Amino acid sequence: MKLSLALLSAAVAVSAAQPHHHRHQHLHQEKRNPEAAPDYVSVPGPTAIVYVLNGQPISEDEVQQGIRNGSLVFAQNGQLSSAAPSTYKAPKTTEAPSSTQAPSSAAPSSSSSTEQGKFHLPSLSIPWSKPSAEPSIPSYGGSSGGSDWGSDASGLDSEFPDGEVSCDTFPSEYGAVPVEWTGLGGWTGVQSPGASGYSGYSNIMTVKSGGSCTEGSYCSYACPPGYQKSQWPTTQGSTGQSVGGLKCSGGKLHLTNPDLSKNLCMTGAEQVTILVQNKLSKNVAVCRTDYPGTESETVPVNVQPGSSNNLTCPDSEKYYSWQGGKTSAQYYVNPAGVPVSDACQWGDSSQPWGNYAPLNLGVGWSNGAAWLAIFQNSPTTDAKLQFSVEIQGDGVSGTCKYSNGQYCSGEDYSNCSPTTGCTVSISSGTATFVFSD
Repeated sequence: MKLSLALLSAAVAVSAAQPHHHRHQHLHQEKRNPEAAPDYVSVPGPTAIVYVLNGQPISEDEVQQGIRNGSLVFAQNGQLSSAAPSTYKAPKTTEAPSSTQAPSSAAPSSSSSTEQGKFHLPSLSIPWSKPSAEPSIPSYGGSSGGSDWGSDASGLDSEFPDGEVSCDTFPSEYGAVPVEWTGLGGWTGVQSPGASGYSGYSNIMTVKSGGSCTEGSYCSYACPPGYQKSQWPTTQGSTGQSVGGLKCSGGKLHLTNPDLSKNLCMTGAEQVTILVQNKLSKNVAVCRTDYPGTESETVPVNVQPGSSNNLTCPDSEKYYSWQGGKTSAQYYVNPAGVPVSDACQWGDSSQPWGNYAPLNLGVGWSNGAAWLAIFQNSPTTDAKLQFSVEIQGDGVSGTCKYSNGQYCSGEDYSNCSPTTGCTVSISSGTATFVFSD
């Protein structure tokens, strides 16, 4: 079954599984004879987004027109409404320079300030059957689950020497941080594209664990918390697959997006700071989807007990664009105590971590505001986290909290659901996802 996830456009855009006419498989999920397993597997692409009003789909043009003329608003519970609730607080407007390196204009005022760009997140091909009862989450040993991953990153401000570093050398001197547990020499993923036609690469194959960054491949990498990779090629998959990373050509690593940055790692939206804070006694592994790229959750943020880490908030005006649509970041929140080496890689239904982690965070900047979401990792799993997640911060518009298996929003968190997530926005300052008992 194909899992389709999207950071909601102010929680109004709902994800829709789009059928593909070619087969998608992930090697980690296939039960095959290891000796017969292929070296590569195909990777699916992102999903389409639709807008819904009163249970009926409407076009994006109708949404934008309704917002402009005041007949439609985004309610605090994240739904599209024909009348603004009394408790709704619109995001503050924020001025920003109009250039290709920043949002194109200031956020509009009045009701139009609630308008958000359309976001896309990767979709993953996951075999799934609905459990007969809510899965229980075991208790994990250990107090930290591993070191503070990425704290030793170096060379973040150093330009990458295009075409000089050997493909068998991981570029840790230029900000990238190796992810050893993928079995790819530190790379988060390695893709070998097929023939390139008018519409893009026709057959993108993903190198399995034990492979390496070889000739003609795109080799993706992780950056430390607060940073994200800057490199992906202009040519993408012909059917929506994404491709990311440096290219190995002539035995050397080459930049694929030098117009965006000649550094391997870049920050997100400068207008806001997004944090995760851990008030628990064990670590929490928060794993970002490697997108554009293999679209697996291999980019770690390991939040230690009593500490905070940055979450990168992609600026949709600068970052990866999927078929003309804006994109955001998706993070998987794993049970407390699971080390990043287990949590931040492809898993299976036997354990509630990796792509089977119970909860997702959505983070992205568009049209003058950062949009932050908490939602169930559906339909992959019905498992629930055994700790609370709440978005806090001065200037946050709306409320959003996960606690005791419920996603709650509204005044006094009175609007709750066991399945429907929640979304808030912030136009400047700091917002924090707080993990607590």
